[in-house]
Amino acid sequence: MYRNWVKISIILVYLVIVAGAVVRMTGSGMGCPDWPKCFGYYIPPTEVSEIKFQPNRAYEEGQVIIVDETLKVAVSDFTSAENYNSNNWESYEKHDYAIFNPTHTWVEYINRLVGALAGIAVLIMAILSFKKFRKSKRITILSWLSVLMMGFQAWLGATVVYSVLAPAKITIHMVMALVIVAVLLYLLYISREHTSEKFKTSTFQNLLVAAVILTLIQVVMGTQVRQFVDEQVRNFGYNTEELWLADPNLTFYIHRSFSIIVLLLNVFLWWRNRQNKLFQSRVNWVIAFILLEVATGVAMYNFDFPFLSQPLHLVIASLLFGVQFYLLMETIYAPEKIKKT
Repeated sequence: MYRNWVKISIILVYLVIVAGAVVRMTGSGMGCPDWPKCFGYYIPPTEVSEIKFQPNRAYEEGQVIIVDETLKVAVSDFTSAENYNSNNWESYEKHDYAIFNPTHTWVEYINRLVGALAGIAVLIMAILSFKKFRKSKRITILSWLSVLMMGFQAWLGATVVYSVLAPAKITIHMVMALVIVAVLLYLLYISREHTSEKFKTSTFQNLLVAAVILTLIQVVMGTQVRQFVDEQVRNFGYNTEELWLADPNLTFYIHRSFSIIVLLLNVFLWWRNRQNKLFQSRVNWVIAFILLEVATGVAMYNFDFPFLSQPLHLVIASLLFGVQFYLLMETIYAPEKIKKT
């Protein structure tokens, strides 16, 4: 039962990453300008009229409307009169972003909803971990650490909104998601009930550690490239994909060139695995994900961001990291391959 909920948690966390990638692709990060509610609602509005002042309407404390391109928050429960009364409202002070787009709002809301479901799954996993406490205290401790990390990740999400999508906070938010994935994958590995017949060499293990670190560096640089693209979108608009990377910055070229190093290192790992007969089959998955990642990157640059290429690029990178990390766990705990004399 515990391992099933670990798997469910991993799937849901990856779905959060997928949802976040769609939010980034569609520019929906500020679709809900407040947190944890959305315009003061648990279920967000769908029409512009819902966030405009309406006479003779019952408002609840915390509900948000847009007045003169600013966000106003109801200070208490009240029923409005015929005319707007500023005494019933206060300005939203977290930021000054006051644009309503129904599509953006619901894309961001779904992202938050999936995040909440992932948090519930991790909590259930942690509760079930008490059954493992006598056998392995580490499992219970790390399970509850995962709960704390999910809460911290939710707080990071709020700070991203309050900062109006500050690049550094988006990057930290993404890296934290991968840290959570790593902890959950580690829990999945150490809670297994059988051992695998796989081997390692010290060279293979050390190179794999380097490969995981390089993937993380690539992800961080990728978020910076994405930030550059976001700036180009603001400058040229959403329907001008051919201009987004017409004059890329230095980070883009480093990111693109760095992918060659990542590919070569992992191809070398694949070769070492075959040469030494380590039976680390997930190396094949790593190569497949890297090739897919390169393909989506090439598509974005050469074919002007085909539909879904952006979220696929991010999601594949996250899956690549997950497979590499689990492979690293299998390698660390595998017996050393003894050379025949």
